[in-house]
Amino acid sequence: MAHPDLDLTLLRQWLDKTETHHDLINPVSAAALAATLDGPRQPRAGDALPPLWHWIYFWSICRQSEVGADGHPQRGGFLPPVPLPRRMWAGGRLQFAAPLPIGATAQKRSRIASIDVKQGRTGALAFVTVRHEISHEGRLCLSEEHDIVYRDLPQPGAVAVVPKSAPEGAQWRRRVLPDPVLLFRYSALTFNGHRIHYDRSYVTGVEGYPGLIVHGPLIATLLADLLAREMPQAVLREFNFRAVGSLFDTEPFTLCGRLAADGRSAELWAQNERGELAMQAEAILA
Repeated sequence: MAHPDLDLTLLRQWLDKTETHHDLINPVSAAALAATLDGPRQPRAGDALPPLWHWIYFWSICRQSEVGADGHPQRGGFLPPVPLPRRMWAGGRLQFAAPLPIGATAQKRSRIASIDVKQGRTGALAFVTVRHEISHEGRLCLSEEHDIVYRDLPQPGAVAVVPKSAPEGAQWRRRVLPDPVLLFRYSALTFNGHRIHYDRSYVTGVEGYPGLIVHGPLIATLLADLLAREMPQAVLREFNFRAVGSLFDTEPFTLCGRLAADGRSAELWAQNERGELAMQAEAILA
């Protein structure tokens, strides 16, 4: 049954809406993320910003009075006013054209590229794709398509979705403990007030999840970091990822990966303790 408040005609008035942010690629923020990821070295001014680390910059800042009940900015500003309560980062596609130097000032231009509504097995779904372009001194450094999915709350008696099994045959593995401190630090670095990542009473009592949710972009960043640890000389040209299931602070998860036979790409994924797939990604190398 379609959600009674989902008005696709209204939502599509936000198509092609744009916004632009400027930011300093602050070395202190990069060092803080390196520490949060438990990285082996400290990045310095002049170094190329590692892939996916741009998500800690270009904050969307709003006044406290403009924050919604879920901790995000109220809807209807840059993003359309989708009435469904659950909001998740569903995936993305990134292309890296040139290095983004730490210490440089950069520009991010964002545009609402698509808006769609579908009926899924668990209820109504709304999909919003945002196109981002980040440039430095007039040169495009990276482009990104960012997929956001909105869902309704689970209905009583709804049939649970059967989890998908993760691939086998990992060449690389790294186990991660997503404790509340890790989630808090990443939320702070990205100025992300979404309560599902730090407010246990909200995420369990209101949105009905079993624990604090690990950020989708944090998982993707950890997958790219796994590749960098295993292949430190590799140059990433594309990174495509999709969230398949959620990970929670209630148990560790494992980052996995393997290099393709031709050496030009890598398959990466994150899985929970039961071997269920949470995120899959493909890295295309130069």
